[in-house]
Amino acid sequence: MAVKLLSETEKSFITYGVQDDFRSDGRSNIDYRPMELETDVVSHANGSARLRLANTDVLVGVKTEVDTPSPDNPGAGKIEFFVDCSANATPEFEGRGGEQLANSISNMMQRAYHSSQAFNLKQLCILDGKQCWKLYIDVLILECGGNLCDAVSLAVKAALFNTRIPFVKAALMDGGNVDLQLSDDPYDCKLLDVGSAPLLVTLCKIGEKCVVDPSAEEESCSVISLVVGVTGNPKNYCTPEESAKVAEGKAKCSAISMSGPGSVATKTLKDAINQGIVAAQSLDSALGHALLRERKENVTLKKHSYGFLK
Repeated sequence: MAVKLLSETEKSFITYGVQDDFRSDGRSNIDYRPMELETDVVSHANGSARLRLANTDVLVGVKTEVDTPSPDNPGAGKIEFFVDCSANATPEFEGRGGEQLANSISNMMQRAYHSSQAFNLKQLCILDGKQCWKLYIDVLILECGGNLCDAVSLAVKAALFNTRIPFVKAALMDGGNVDLQLSDDPYDCKLLDVGSAPLLVTLCKIGEKCVVDPSAEEESCSVISLVVGVTGNPKNYCTPEESAKVAEGKAKCSAISMSGPGSVATKTLKDAINQGIVAAQSLDSALGHALLRERKENVTLKKHSYGFLK
């Protein structure tokens, strides 16, 4: 993560404040900073989203491609993550400074989404063992203000919620080869089920306590951080009419990662994981309500045709 140069006095101020459950920006240890989310911001992508979390700014685009499924999982599609850190995000990203961070975030997202309890890759299957959809998820970090993992996971889930996959009109078999005919109507498409897709929650250990949504200054005071991937609840992404048909999803850990030279006691680790699950459930509920509200507004405020266009 981006390292802020702080004096020992500033580090002590932040550390002692965390022990009293009062952070330098007025939040408690389990509070997130304000967020701004916008979807469908990239016209040439199948799905996109831009999220701003305080000074952290992330842009995500999703592109689809027809591919051949893996032999060990013939009934599922594929998903790949590519993370790029803009050189303007922070001076540390100039040159190749952001490559290591980009690779670690990409690997963490890959592990979280390939868990059997997380995102359902079977919905990307076209013909079992022959054709499937492959999702390329490109993440661009425009500005770094701390807590990149959480911001990336939120933006990715929002972009997947916004993704439209063309319907397959026909599939012809010719000598064992498959020839697909895709609909060229932009409105003739299907949406992905992203309810169980995971969110990442970063917990930084500062002193004897852990905080969620650490700022860049708080990350500089932490000797070890824990990233927990937590599956979502499908009911949060359904309308009231659809909710009755969807089973309640239980939050589960889909991935865990630790970074930093410090150590964590067993009890502290368990408490941190539980704290991360509680934070993820709250985030997932808020994200689902925001995305459903935006989708409803887009349908309601759809442009009407006038004059000879009627």
